[in-house]
Amino acid sequence: MKQQRNVRVVVLSAATVAGMIGLTYASVPLYRLFCQVTGYGGTVQRADAAPGQVLDKTVSVRFDANTSGKLDWAFHPVQSAVKVKFGEQSMAYYEAINQSGRTVTGTAVFNVSPPQAGAYFNKIECFCFTEQALKPGEKIEMPVMFFVDPDMLKDPDAAGIDEITLSYTFYPVDKPKAVTEAKTEAPASVAN
Repeated sequence: MKQQRNVRVVVLSAATVAGMIGLTYASVPLYRLFCQVTGYGGTVQRADAAPGQVLDKTVSVRFDANTSGKLDWAFHPVQSAVKVKFGEQSMAYYEAINQSGRTVTGTAVFNVSPPQAGAYFNKIECFCFTEQALKPGEKIEMPVMFFVDPDMLKDPDAAGIDEITLSYTFYPVDKPKAVTEAKTEAPASVAN
């Protein structure tokens, strides 16, 4: 009887440890999914197109660029900021230059601040959706097409925001996915 109790305690303890390990591995993807759905922590939303409703009220969007110390790229926004109307589709460009002597693949992670704006900042197209491979000395302009949802003005926590910062950090990719020669290009029929 005592031996059965001990076996039950060991099995329950092992199951608890296994469950905790499983939750640890699942926590990052689950948190990422939660942030993407809610905009929590400045995570932006993805959209297929702007909503069609454009308001006369504007917001300033500032652009920020960083690179990991392990990536020998120069990376910066082509323009530091733009004023956009709520609901208006807009485009900005970032530039990257591979300063190393070899082909390097990088991937960008992004964030929006203040965090309350993340749920209303929507990307239609972005270089951050795919890996970027640059040959030695290669320079590329990479577009990001976006809009700020007019519903932001109805949110008491976000309505007073007059400046949004879109920030990217490029990191090297250890094992690049299938690298293609095609680079991200801006659609020809997009107006700022």
